[in-house]
Amino acid sequence: MSGDRMEYSAADIEVLEGPEAVRKRPGMWVGSVGERGLHQAVFEVVGRAVNAVLARGAGSVDVTLTPDGGVRVVDDGPAAPFEADVGAGLDAQLTSFQTGSGPGTERLALVGAFAVGPVVTNALSSRLTAEVRYGGVRHVREYVRGAPVGAAVTTGPAPHDGTTITFRPDTEIFETTSCSFAVLAERLRQVAFLNRGVAVSLTDERPADGPRAVRFRFPDGVRDFVAALVAEEGVALGPEVIGFEREDQRMAGTMEVALAWRGLHGTGVRGFVNGWRTPECGTHVDGFRDGVTAAFTSYAAGLSPSRVDALVTAVVSVKLDRPEFLGSTGGLLGNAEVRLCVAEAVREHLDGWLEGHPERAAEVVRRIAQDGEPD
Repeated sequence: MSGDRMEYSAADIEVLEGPEAVRKRPGMWVGSVGERGLHQAVFEVVGRAVNAVLARGAGSVDVTLTPDGGVRVVDDGPAAPFEADVGAGLDAQLTSFQTGSGPGTERLALVGAFAVGPVVTNALSSRLTAEVRYGGVRHVREYVRGAPVGAAVTTGPAPHDGTTITFRPDTEIFETTSCSFAVLAERLRQVAFLNRGVAVSLTDERPADGPRAVRFRFPDGVRDFVAALVAEEGVALGPEVIGFEREDQRMAGTMEVALAWRGLHGTGVRGFVNGWRTPECGTHVDGFRDGVTAAFTSYAAGLSPSRVDALVTAVVSVKLDRPEFLGSTGGLLGNAEVRLCVAEAVREHLDGWLEGHPERAAEVVRRIAQDGEPD
């Protein structure tokens, strides 16, 4: 080993900011430069649109895959001017990293795995066009590889407020720039289930034989989600879906829970935090299992939290101001107060259901007993 000492100073540190940092190491921001990363770039723009719509309470988000390989995302939520007097304007959202995603940053809806905002999509696009419509006027600004090209220009009247972002994923970055219609449709369907005030559509204009399109809107939210899962499984004990929604200030958020008693097989409990799936579960799912177990204490003493998944098909969706994830992938919720809040709410709701439906309760208890019998 050489005895020479390496000289290292602040001058040797390479400081990268904004688009330059993203383009230097795109995998850090969207996970990969393959199809998965391409879809994440789409989801970052969709996430901004969904949160804009939720800030108004309801509305629509329309995603289009264009014949030239571009992606267009249109929303009718409150439009952020390019330069805002209060909060982050659209230009700031597209060129710098923000602590929020435009209006309504509390209980921020997470559509992509990284939730870093449209600045990443802009940086990884060869070209992006942003159009904002507010106050009856349409404004447009162009960007190339994350940097603005000239100032925003006024292009005419606009009958309704909203935002349109159209971008071309950069072939210098991505191994493929062809999005999967099926993958996008499945995630957008899930987004619509978990945000019942939002109607979401996906249109593919690329096929030579004409466009194909799907539209998702689920007025009953996670109740509709569970009903769809039950229909796919075909093993429910009955047709009804039990559900409720509650806000609890102790966890600084809301919970939306739905379940169906299931037969021999099914999907168990699915947990979501701010619209993002938590495959490793966490405190919201633990609280659900605790609540079901507590509600059945006087009916079926043999039921334990670990056996709840064999009993139900359920969706537990919490929306929190400050979610705390354990690990880097967001797969496990760690907010301790959420467990108690969800458990109390589930027990209270199921206590009322059990008292009001004695025959159905007896059927579920028999199912618990059968499940606990040795083979």
